[in-house]
Order: sequence, then C-alpha cells, then structure tokens
Amino acid sequence: MKRLLLFIMFLWAPLAAQQGTLKVPYTRFVLPNGLTVILHEDHSIPRVTVNVWYHVGSGRELPGRTGFAHLFEHIMFEGSGNVPEGKFDEWLEAAGGDNNGSTNTDRTNYYENLPGNALELALFLESDRLGYLLNAMSPEKVDGQRDVVKNERRQRYENQPYGMVWIVMSRSLYSPEHPYSWPTIGSMEDLSAASYDDVVHFFKTYYVPNNASIVIAGDIDPASAKLMAEKWFMEIPAGNPVPPADPPAAALTEEKRLMFEDRVQLPRLYMAWLTPPLFAPGDAEMDVLANVLAGGKNSRLYKRLVYDMQIAQDVSAFQSSASLSSSFWIIATARAGHTLAEIESVIMEEIERVKAETPAGREVERVVNQYEAGFLDGLETAGGKADQLNNYYTRTGNPDYFNEDLSRYKALEPRDIQAAAVTFLPRGARVVLSVVPQGQKELAAQGSKEVKP
Repeated sequence: MKRLLLFIMFLWAPLAAQQGTLKVPYTRFVLPNGLTVILHEDHSIPRVTVNVWYHVGSGRELPGRTGFAHLFEHIMFEGSGNVPEGKFDEWLEAAGGDNNGSTNTDRTNYYENLPGNALELALFLESDRLGYLLNAMSPEKVDGQRDVVKNERRQRYENQPYGMVWIVMSRSLYSPEHPYSWPTIGSMEDLSAASYDDVVHFFKTYYVPNNASIVIAGDIDPASAKLMAEKWFMEIPAGNPVPPADPPAAALTEEKRLMFEDRVQLPRLYMAWLTPPLFAPGDAEMDVLANVLAGGKNSRLYKRLVYDMQIAQDVSAFQSSASLSSSFWIIATARAGHTLAEIESVIMEEIERVKAETPAGREVERVVNQYEAGFLDGLETAGGKADQLNNYYTRTGNPDYFNEDLSRYKALEPRDIQAAAVTFLPRGARVVLSVVPQGQKELAAQGSKEVKP
C-alpha cells in the first residue's frame, strides 16, 4: 500500500499525465559557452540530483588509443584546481550526499544526490573539474589511475569466469576500425602506451562545456538553480566544436562459430547478431522479442531449456542498444552432462518458430505491460528522471522524449515481432561462441573454431 501511495504521488506531483500521455516538465537553457542546462522541479522529497553527461564514450576513441573515456571516469575524482585530492567525496558525504559515475560506448556520466540545501556544493564541484581539472592533473596522477584501470580490467575481465567473452564477442561482431569492437575499459597495450599529452588532448577535445549537458532535478526553485548554474559554469570557456562521430558502418556478413576454454565449471553458449541502433525502427521490436524468448520463467526458452528438458541451468536474452549500432544476445548455461550443441538446437528451433508463426497477442501484451511498469518505476525518483532527461537530450535533442519512447512499445503488434525476427536474426550473419571448461572442447557447439581471448 505504501508503494502504491508513493506511485500515485509520483504521477500527480513531478509528472504531468494528460490524455494518456506522459510528460516530465522541464526548463532548458544554453549558456554562452555552449553548456546545456536542464531543470526539473520535484518537491516530493527535499533532495536534489545533479546529473552531468559528457557526450563522449569509448565510441569516440580511435584504434590504438582506447580506454581514455573510462580512464577519465577515474581521473575526474582525483581533485581539480580548487578541490584537493580526496575532498570531492569527503565534502559531499559531509553534506549528506553520494555520487558516482559511469562510462559506456556513447557517453560518460557523473551524478550527485544530496539534500536540497546543498545544491550549490554539487554545482561547484562539477564546475571545478570541468573547468580546472588540468590545473591539478599530473603525469603521476594519470599513471596512478592508469594502474587502477588495469587492475580493474584484470578483475572484471581477465580473472573473471566468462569475463573475456565480452572482448571476444565485440571484436567478432565489429570490424577492427569500428569503435564498438573494443571494450569500454580499453586494452592493456593502449593504456600502457598512452602518453600524458595524449590524455590531456583527449580531455581538451571532449570535456568542454559545448560537449556536455547537466540536469538539475528535485527540490529546487528553477530561478535560483538557473542563477547558480550561471554563477559556477559561465566563466568556463567553450572548446572547439566537436565533430560528429563518423565510424565505418557496422556489418556482419558471415556466421562466426568460435570457442575457447576457461576456468569455469559449466559450458556456456553466447549468440549475438547486429541489430538497429537505439530508437531506430526495429530496436523496440528486438527488446520485446528478447523478452518473449527469455524474459522470465514463463518465456519460451526458459520453459523449454530449464523446466521441460532440464538441459540448461539458465537462459537470458536482451537487446543491447547503443547509438551507432545495437546487438541482440542470447546466453545459456548448460547443466552438467549436457552439451552446447543441444542448447543451440533448441534455441534455433524457437527462433525459427517465431519467424514462422506470429507470436500470440498475450505474449506481446505481457512483455509490453512489463516494460511499461518498469519504465514508470524507473521514474519514481528525481535521479531516475534526471538521467532520462539527459539521455533523451543527448540522443534525440528532446529531453521530453518519454512519451515517444514508451509509444514505441505500446504500438507494437505480434506481426511486428515476427518481422523483426525474420529481418534481424539470420543464420548466416551471427556470432556463436562456446565457453567450455578446460580440457572439455567436446562440449562446444558444432563447428566451433578455437580462438584466444
């Protein structure tokens, strides 16, 4: 009941819902230096979120110069011109706030959640590392964070069971020149080879006001928040215009059947196809198809592989959407005593069944209803709305893209899902990777070629 009441308050206070549409009110302005500022007022609780997106991720890197965007995710917390090292977190925590950041192929983001009366502290901290990071950066600090990132790569990829899959799959799905062919964390060789001047050049190119946007959301007075934003960010000079990304086209024209041994207990099968970019026609359809196939215990693959046949330990599917290209994944772990050839056979049977027979209306309706519930659930907090406002602005130019986004799913019919499966899941253009326990190559899918991670 408490959650229901909170949800009702969420609908009536921070959101405007009229005639079946969803709208998150906002104010947007652009400073003379090109920084876009978006304000959203939400007085449901006395807290605010400051959410900054730099429009740069690993997708803006070049071959031989990878890992820079993620490296800066670490460097940005190491002090700036007027913030001594270690004080960024200390001052925020003393004010009752928390913060974090993340990097993906398309953007790097940073955010602070804190009491409303501490808003100016977050704006000062963010403006200082945007405008004055280089005043405190040094070759020694870069080397220190370079080592931290290398250790993170060892922990998350090289020493993690199945961890090298993401590196092998990325370079198999994309050509070496495509920026999605390398991991966000970069390669050990590139991290080692990067000079201090290389790192400084990357920062000066992409970490500039005209390549960033900031959302201030929550318990704010928009007029006061605007004055604060102008006070702290106005003096930072604009950088050179950032040219649009111009990568080679993403294309996969053959089936690649790969295998490697790992220190794992059970074999696992990975299948992936290239699919339409985020918000492009087909992207929402593939989201829904993933859930029809493996979204929950009543889904087709889960029911057959895990419940009925009991040959798989687990199975999942998802559409990994991104700005330049997306990919559709199916992942299944075999039970002891079963092979990945068995698993692949059943998965392909279900894919071919979707291609041949239109999914039932109730299947698609269930998935769309679940998506809508999750969509609204993600907007219950000012932080959730702030990140979506920034996401929509960065990717579409329209911060208030909530209704258009949700409508992509609500407009789908079963035949749309069938058409997407036919179009985007061909047998002859995919990557099939088997990861097997050491010394048990016979458990791999048929026709697999051994590769080195």
